[in-house]
Amino acid sequence: MLSVNESGEFKMDEQNQQDQNQLENDRPKEVQQPNKPAKNYLRIKPFTLIMVMFLTILLTAGLTIFALTFGDKKVVEVVETPQQDERKEFKQLYEAYDELKKNYYVEVNDEDIIHGAINGMFDALGDPYSDYMNKDEADQFNSNLSSSFQGIGAEIQERNGNIVVVSPIKNSPAEKAGILPEDIILLVNGESIQGMSATEAVLLIRGEKGTPVTLTIQRGGSDDLQEVTIIRDEIPIETVYGEMGEDKIAKIQVTSFSDNTYKDLKALLEQYEKDGMKSIILDLRQNPGGYLTSALDIANLFIEKGKPIVQVQSRDEEKEVINAEGGKKYDLPIIVLVDNGSASSSEILAGALSESGKAKLVGLTTFGKGTVQTVSYLPDGSNLKYTTGKWLTPNGTWINEKGIKPDVEVQYPEYAKLTFIDPNSELKEGTVSTTVNNAEKMLEVLGYSVGTVDNEFDESTASAVKTFQAEHELEQTGIIVGDTTYAIMDALREKINNEDPHMLKAKELLEQSSAKENE
Repeated sequence: MLSVNESGEFKMDEQNQQDQNQLENDRPKEVQQPNKPAKNYLRIKPFTLIMVMFLTILLTAGLTIFALTFGDKKVVEVVETPQQDERKEFKQLYEAYDELKKNYYVEVNDEDIIHGAINGMFDALGDPYSDYMNKDEADQFNSNLSSSFQGIGAEIQERNGNIVVVSPIKNSPAEKAGILPEDIILLVNGESIQGMSATEAVLLIRGEKGTPVTLTIQRGGSDDLQEVTIIRDEIPIETVYGEMGEDKIAKIQVTSFSDNTYKDLKALLEQYEKDGMKSIILDLRQNPGGYLTSALDIANLFIEKGKPIVQVQSRDEEKEVINAEGGKKYDLPIIVLVDNGSASSSEILAGALSESGKAKLVGLTTFGKGTVQTVSYLPDGSNLKYTTGKWLTPNGTWINEKGIKPDVEVQYPEYAKLTFIDPNSELKEGTVSTTVNNAEKMLEVLGYSVGTVDNEFDESTASAVKTFQAEHELEQTGIIVGDTTYAIMDALREKINNEDPHMLKAKELLEQSSAKENE
């Protein structure tokens, strides 16, 4: 039997050794003497011995791991998992939240605090096209994509802390009121909107059909501010308008890029082709953009298969070149009209047609929006709109904040920039104001003599107004207010449309091109 001595050595006791020798020398007897316990030895059963050895090994291993991990000369680094550190970058945010919850002098609203924190993250990006929208703001944003909405009909954006008009929608109350691209809206119903996001400003500007909203605007860096009261209306999202006369020049205006824009434009082109269309003037002025896919589909109607339409580059990715696909192509002379209200998708289409050699651009330098956004919808109805990349023209030019220069630059006439006159404000003999100056300029442009154009409504001004009223079958009061104000604005708008310098230049270029082909 094995035994353990006091020094811990394993030994076979002497009696057992003698018995073993006896067995070897005298096997036939098959008799063994009974074992006797040896003196001064501790006897251990095999099972107990095995457990002692196992525990000894386990303890030694544990001590070794501890020393290697936490000792002065540790060689193992313990890495915490994301679940263990619980997003350490938010530790300061949590501490600020807890501090306010505990010590602010009134009880804080959890929802407001959380929305404010998310807004803060987006504000820190310094990107006017990235925005967090709570449920109400998201509902307003989504209504832009529906068939209609109620408001004044103007596309706006935040720029350098100001709310700036990108462009008014065609035939909208904003356009009829004389709102122009790059107008800065300072107040809405007397409330300052400086520092607001575009979605926050929209909530104040929009409202039910038939209700008024008063905007205080600044135009062209002038110190003179203008108050414009506009009656909200139903704004239909109709994006394609066209006409073709005996000259067989198809004049097509695209006001934005929505779900139905490509389909409506394609149908119009098919009809004009049957009617003998010879050339196209594509009007993208004051088009603030819209769906990228819609602009790409339209570009495919004109650009040869395999040629680039646009390049898109996301973070840490190679540029993706989107090429024109096959299908029906309209190989006709094209002039594209652009101005400072042409933005985003309209710039993509204009750039693609220009750099592919399919069209010339006429008008003014475009707005300059060279980024692409996406929208993520959150479970509570709010959403996140943020920039995911930038787009470049087929030649690789990034037009952001620079715009696209037209091939032929044509300025608008000065009278097209005149400020809207509030029909509720009465201008009569003796009135002195900058609004009088504005009204006198309108009357003079329309062919009525007002004497000296200044800020004073004098006898000559009153006489001009009476003449205008007589020719438009209005009561001859010599006072500008109500129906007279509307009639003056309508007459000026009609003059702008009839004498559109961009459209006239486009026709001239097409006629020159046609004459060369016939030589």
